[in-house]
Amino acid sequence: MSNTLYDCDLQLWIEQTIQQLKNHEFESLDLEHLIEELVDLGKSEKNALKGNVMILLAHLLKLKVQHDVPDSMKGSWYSSVLEHRQRVLNNLADTPSLKSYLVEAVEKAYPEGRKLAIKEGKLAKFGVRVPEESEYPIMCPFSLEQILDEDFYGF
Repeated sequence: MSNTLYDCDLQLWIEQTIQQLKNHEFESLDLEHLIEELVDLGKSEKNALKGNVMILLAHLLKLKVQHDVPDSMKGSWYSSVLEHRQRVLNNLADTPSLKSYLVEAVEKAYPEGRKLAIKEGKLAKFGVRVPEESEYPIMCPFSLEQILDEDFYGF
């Protein structure tokens, strides 16, 4: 197996590929690796959206299920909802075609977000009630509109 520029120095390979494209040197392109990188780029965009949706859902769930905790505890959850909702909105604005993936992203992210909310809920301290797992809905209780609504906080 020979070491190609792609294997030895990815950044230099990217710069060379860009230059080849600009110069219309299509015959010298490393098409195999170019295709691989484009596929990975699409996956990373979807993964970023799914990751932000997961955190957003986890904290919306905590606000819904643990609505009775002191406001001092809710502050970071509100901040997280604001931050991750904005990240989701930015993902969708920067890459509008991701809107067609949003339903799937929520379906994939909700079980992970639920698991995270449950784990974080078990860390409750200072006499705060630890919710039962059954209090966290198995199916996502939020609509897409609610998830994206900048004034919605899980209740």
